[in-house]
Amino acid sequence: MNNLIYLDNSATTYPKPDSVYKFMDSFYREHGVNPGRSGFDAALEAEEIVMNTRKLLTGFFNAGEDSNRLTFSYNASDSLNMIIQGLAEKGDHVITTMLEHNSVLRPLHHLKMNGTIDVTHVMFDGKGYINPDDIKKSIRKNTKMVVMNHCSNVIGTVQPVAEVGKICKEAGILLVVDTTQSAGSIPIDMRAMGIDVVVFTGHKCLMGPTGIGGSYVMENVPVKYTRFGGTGVRSAQETHLEEFPYRLECGTLNLVGVAGLNAGVKWVLANGIENLHNREMKLWEKLRNGIRSIDNAILYCADSTENHNPVISFNIKGFEAADVGTMLDVDHNIACRTGLQCAPKVHVGLDTVKIHGTVRLSIGPFNTEEHIDKTIEALKEIAELRK
Repeated sequence: MNNLIYLDNSATTYPKPDSVYKFMDSFYREHGVNPGRSGFDAALEAEEIVMNTRKLLTGFFNAGEDSNRLTFSYNASDSLNMIIQGLAEKGDHVITTMLEHNSVLRPLHHLKMNGTIDVTHVMFDGKGYINPDDIKKSIRKNTKMVVMNHCSNVIGTVQPVAEVGKICKEAGILLVVDTTQSAGSIPIDMRAMGIDVVVFTGHKCLMGPTGIGGSYVMENVPVKYTRFGGTGVRSAQETHLEEFPYRLECGTLNLVGVAGLNAGVKWVLANGIENLHNREMKLWEKLRNGIRSIDNAILYCADSTENHNPVISFNIKGFEAADVGTMLDVDHNIACRTGLQCAPKVHVGLDTVKIHGTVRLSIGPFNTEEHIDKTIEALKEIAELRK
């Protein structure tokens, strides 16, 4: 692992900052008890890290005054299921995009399949961006919400969420934003961008561990609870509690995950979101230009560093994407992601389904220029095999 060139940060950032590892270890050793269930000192201290992390993330997203509306879950997919199913009602229409991950596509499809909702998928343009006017044109009388990602996990394009938020506010519909690929990389201001629900995960740009994510739900968003269980509060009540955070939480939280997320967010803030992003995009530009110089390489939606994250998708003519990934791994010790990347409709738009997707390289804060140079040389060697 010491010699691994890791370019799969869109899946999970690796490695994590030392401060994250150290805090998770020390916190769990000293405070690894059940938060919010008992009154002894260790339990109160465990609950304090949970509440502090709620407040930290509420401020991070400029969400509002009530940090209890910041709730934790396993990951973004888990929260998206709760939010989508908690908002959708019989007869509703939902607008989404062709850029979405299956964490959005599948919950919506199942609701459509069982006759609960109708769904419109808005196409992206040749550069990988949604036109807000296409969202506006798709609104119907029964449209309940728009569910969209802030950044594509396949092509890295950052979508015009603020413009979509303005359209949603004017139409009186909800905007749910999946920030899985952007939280920690792109500044997110829920109030300024008109976002009603933000969904996030901890293990990507927020530099936390796997198994922790969540959402922030603005006031007056009528999300229902869809899970029921223990909360440690008013145990004699037979129905699940309606107030936040219990509305979307039940059972014992992933306490060590919350602690790791706390440390990860603090590391991102200390290093500066824009500083981290600018450095990664310089490496992305170097990688993009290197791949462009390869005669048989095909790049997808990698035109500009503006409104973009350090994610690049490509293919090499004459090769299956999976074969390129295997050669990068086995022959060059470079980790990447190949295939449809859990976002099949993106590949419909790119016309890459029939060739089984793309090779995706995604840069993180611990990648170096040497990593990029070695990757470009590796890809040139692979492309030469088909000449």
